[in-house]
Amino acid sequence: MTHAIAYRAAILHSLADPAKVGLDASYAYYEDGVLVVADGHVRDIGPAEAVLARQPADLEVIRFDNKLITSGFIDTHIHFPQTEMIASYGEQLLDWLNNYTFPEERKFVDAAHAARVATLFLDELLRNGTTTAMVFGTVHKASVEAFFTESDKRNMRMIAGKVMMDRHAPDYLLDTPESGYTDSKALIERWHNKGRQLYAVTPRFAPTSTAEQLSAAGRLLAEYDDVYMQTHLSENKQEIEWVRSLFPERKGYLDVYDHFGLLGERSVFAHAVHLEQEECERMGESDSVISFCPTSNLFLGSGLFDLPRMEEHQVRVGLGTDVGGGTSFSMLQTIAEAYKIQQLQQHKLHPLKALYLATLGGARALRLENKVGNLEVGKEADFLVLDLHATPLMKARMNNAHNLFEQLFVLMMLGDDRAIAETYIYGDCRYRRDQGPVAV
Repeated sequence: MTHAIAYRAAILHSLADPAKVGLDASYAYYEDGVLVVADGHVRDIGPAEAVLARQPADLEVIRFDNKLITSGFIDTHIHFPQTEMIASYGEQLLDWLNNYTFPEERKFVDAAHAARVATLFLDELLRNGTTTAMVFGTVHKASVEAFFTESDKRNMRMIAGKVMMDRHAPDYLLDTPESGYTDSKALIERWHNKGRQLYAVTPRFAPTSTAEQLSAAGRLLAEYDDVYMQTHLSENKQEIEWVRSLFPERKGYLDVYDHFGLLGERSVFAHAVHLEQEECERMGESDSVISFCPTSNLFLGSGLFDLPRMEEHQVRVGLGTDVGGGTSFSMLQTIAEAYKIQQLQQHKLHPLKALYLATLGGARALRLENKVGNLEVGKEADFLVLDLHATPLMKARMNNAHNLFEQLFVLMMLGDDRAIAETYIYGDCRYRRDQGPVAV
């Protein structure tokens, strides 16, 4: 028998979208639970007494007190080259790109710089309990080579892509329709489905790609039917007007992408804060995905994302930190801001719905629900050990909580990287709070 390890603690994971099945059917919770892991996968899960009765008597059991085991967090939109420019002051989207982002991304022409930042970035994800992410590189092919090299070393399930950008940016960050296509194709051949690595065709957003380049992006999606596509959509009203002026022949922003064949079940559009009714309908019809990026939308003053409206149109939605426009790598802090954004619109975000968005909902958004997103038997064992007593305030508040939902809400509102006691990737511990990233 392959060596297995059991982890004993309270266990909570998402089973379905509460908006579709109701709260009670949307999760499984074991106050005293056991998770059995072998060969990087979940072998068994359930109440401790029942699970242990099914296991060999000599099974190694690791016990956690005042902890909660759950599935790893999934971040559906983040920029690894912006790690060291997070929290750059005082601009809205377009000025922020020109004044901060583009000069920072210029540095990634240097492969050594890209490797150093990729290491910092992936360590920061682990510190915050994020086990899968959809990641932007820069226009430089070397940036994505560096990222996948570091991610593959950690055996993390990651999706990433080289930015395609052939206009309206500094000359030092431009590619061409031909080089963008060729470089992306080479990266797909090298990295897509290598281990746990996956590729996303990545036009930055419509204003920085010509029609020729967007056409090339569509050609890549047609040639490789299981690769992803990631870009930005309707984040900022000024941006939307810019797109209208650049593509006057199209009905609107989403129609630009639609025209070039960029919509579909593996196409993830970050933000989508200001969609027209017809665009909402088209997102649903095409089974395209939105990444809701709360801290970024607030930080850049972009607007308030209406989650229930998208659900009415059957649009899959995941959560994104959008670092560096976003202000935290923590999905717990991202959830907290998502809650507040819904409150401002008189919507409620139940803690079980928030858990779903951060885990199984993210996996479904990325069409990875058969591999990650919860702790069902057979899934890849990416999971977290959360510390319910991570700070004195959290401990005091938890002691005053009356049920699971209240505990979960406290974790959402007060939690951050300090609440991540351990992060496991494919069954191996890759981060411990008391020692940091675990060497590969």
